[in-house]
Amino acid sequence: MNEKIAIIGAGLVGSLQAIYLAKRGYDVEVYERRPDLRKAELLAGKSINLALSDRGWKALDGVGIGDEIREMAIPMNGRMMHDKDGNLTYQAYGKEGQAIYSVSRGGLNQRLMNIAEPYENIDYFFDLKCKDVNLKSNEITFQHTQTKEKTTKKFDRIFGTDGAFSAVRTRLQKTNRFNYSQFYLEHGYKELTIPANEDGSHKIDKNCLHIWPRGEFMLIALANLDGSFTCTLFFPFEGKVSFESIKTDSDVIDFFSEYFPDVMDLMPNLTEDYFENPTSSLVTVRCAPWHYSDKVVLMGDASHAIVPFYGQGMNSGFEDCTVFNQLMEKHGNNWDEIFKEFSRDRIKDGNAIADLALRNFIEMRDLTADPMFLLQKKIERKISDKHPDKWTPLYSQVTFSHEPYSEALANGERQDSIMKQVMDRHDIFDVWDSDEIENEILRLL
Repeated sequence: MNEKIAIIGAGLVGSLQAIYLAKRGYDVEVYERRPDLRKAELLAGKSINLALSDRGWKALDGVGIGDEIREMAIPMNGRMMHDKDGNLTYQAYGKEGQAIYSVSRGGLNQRLMNIAEPYENIDYFFDLKCKDVNLKSNEITFQHTQTKEKTTKKFDRIFGTDGAFSAVRTRLQKTNRFNYSQFYLEHGYKELTIPANEDGSHKIDKNCLHIWPRGEFMLIALANLDGSFTCTLFFPFEGKVSFESIKTDSDVIDFFSEYFPDVMDLMPNLTEDYFENPTSSLVTVRCAPWHYSDKVVLMGDASHAIVPFYGQGMNSGFEDCTVFNQLMEKHGNNWDEIFKEFSRDRIKDGNAIADLALRNFIEMRDLTADPMFLLQKKIERKISDKHPDKWTPLYSQVTFSHEPYSEALANGERQDSIMKQVMDRHDIFDVWDSDEIENEILRLL
């Protein structure tokens, strides 16, 4: 085939896309500005965990590596909400047997690279930063991060999978009629750790995603294979109760004692973790188009970075690989048609999951502790169980199906308008389980 392809960014999407292209016989070179991740020691709890769901599994199974990844994934069958008094409320994510899976970002990235590198037509290059892309000649200028030496290489196609602050996208932003926006939440996040028990077991239920919803902020926890939990505090940057307001060890202790008292005994290294681990921001990136001619295409966070509150950042990036592969099946080697159709059809889904993720932040931090919200979910589950052909909860459409995100969003908005009418009834807590309510929903449908 002899076509040479550059993938800029050796993260999750870049490594998976390299495998897809190599299986089709292309020569693939993957460039990463950071050192080789596999040579770094990965400490559980130091890297945000991810939730793998159906879209991600489809992409992994599409190149026959799903089972190898399942070895490092922990199923989470539902949310476990913790109130300030330590009371627990469980909410299943889907039907019996449906789960999302906790995986270590760094561990998964290492595994994908180890799967990709043995391919004879995949080569990895590290410590090389993309400095510029010449869109006329399709040449990339790299600079070695240590020696500062610059090199230029020419490729037939360039895939930008280099994250939310993509160098490839930055170059496309200078082209005519390229639209770009970024939006930061007023909240950031900090990683914390619940270590394993002395015998290596988990201190709380490993098969749940744990949420401590507190209105303007929240704490979540996902299990690791070594018995620990990676916890994430989502918290305002500024304000009366915020990252800005917590300055000392005693501030940390006072804050957690007031808002998360049941985790105090679970986190022996709380103050050390709090001050040693960085505070990171949360950004949504949108752009269009996702391609330039038949030469350059953006995938993953480079084209649609989203906040993590629907657990779909990685899954949507992996789904990019699935969709792109389907277009290669459809159009063969017609790169112009592949790039155009991918960009045209996928952008609306990228925008839809960005919107859904922002909305789910409100749900997770505020509504999961709201009796009205919990009742609404109970009603929706009943209707879905009895009439699966008529009603699928929005969460299940996003997480346990392959329906385009844009269609799931539209369906969800329609269902929300129906549920608003039902939940506005003054007697809803008394009659929610009645035939009257069921028939009313079916009529509105």
